[in-house]
Amino acid sequence: MKPILFALLFLLLPKMIFSQVLGNKEFALSPNDRLLYTDSMRLETKSKDFKYIRLIKDYKLNKESYVVLDYYRSGVLEMEGTSRTKDGYSFEGERTYYYENGAKKTVYNYVKGRANGKDYQWYENGAKRLEGEYIENEKKDILQHKINQFWDEKGEHKVVDGNGFFEDKGENASSKGEIKNGFPEGVWEGSFLKLKSTFKETYKDGKLISGESWDENKVSYKYTKVLILPKPKIDMDDFDKYIWKNYRLPNLLPDGAKGKVFVRFIVDTDGRVVEPRVLRDIGYGTGQEAIRILTNYDGFRPAEYRGQKVKFIYSLPIAIKGSN
Repeated sequence: MKPILFALLFLLLPKMIFSQVLGNKEFALSPNDRLLYTDSMRLETKSKDFKYIRLIKDYKLNKESYVVLDYYRSGVLEMEGTSRTKDGYSFEGERTYYYENGAKKTVYNYVKGRANGKDYQWYENGAKRLEGEYIENEKKDILQHKINQFWDEKGEHKVVDGNGFFEDKGENASSKGEIKNGFPEGVWEGSFLKLKSTFKETYKDGKLISGESWDENKVSYKYTKVLILPKPKIDMDDFDKYIWKNYRLPNLLPDGAKGKVFVRFIVDTDGRVVEPRVLRDIGYGTGQEAIRILTNYDGFRPAEYRGQKVKFIYSLPIAIKGSN
């Protein structure tokens, strides 16, 4: 009976699990999981000054979605969500963030990789902070954040059913102004510690009429759009032509092989492509070739935030198909 009992116990054991220690936490992993360090922009880094630890479940399997978990250096869960791609950046559905004390911080809903729909926020002590929603414009290229309810740190209900006064004092930024029908109205003021800048804006029916910001040297920047995304100096067609004209299929790429290379990079304040990283490729040097041509491209207009040039993360898929 002993051999039979041993065989039954063996069949009841779960799939092989191993552990790995990163930061101050020991992670239980399956052979298909991936564990990595990321910086403040959620990009993989080898630096000892990493910001988060990312766990992607079933990374080595081909699935429709992947569970992504981010942890603080302390090992406390910081974010959990589901990505449509194994690189862990194309979020879909609910995405939740936590304070380092374990309390829930924010809950967003994502559609095709960006916030869309209702969101909820709490203070670190667990008290309600905000109820809102992200709404697309008619062209579906811009999202507006509508504030439906807001409570200050004292628990006072300052914005009720989309109307009232909003004043936010965060770790990195602050802003205050009137809310009407869920959107900014009249004069708004604020500051950004990271950029060491301040701003003053005028809104009418939720639309920005004019804005002015000042950098750390008190230099003034006027604007009519809060955010301008980076884009090629000519147009996207010209950028696409550059990619197809200069991308060289690796010699080792098998005939008929096809797939996509996903690259993420930063467009700096001079419009240059810096810190390109391959999120996923089909092997044979396809990712390295994408980095080569992107690094040589200098035709971007940098992003602008409240009139000031800023660095911006850009993602790009490149379709690859070997010759037959």
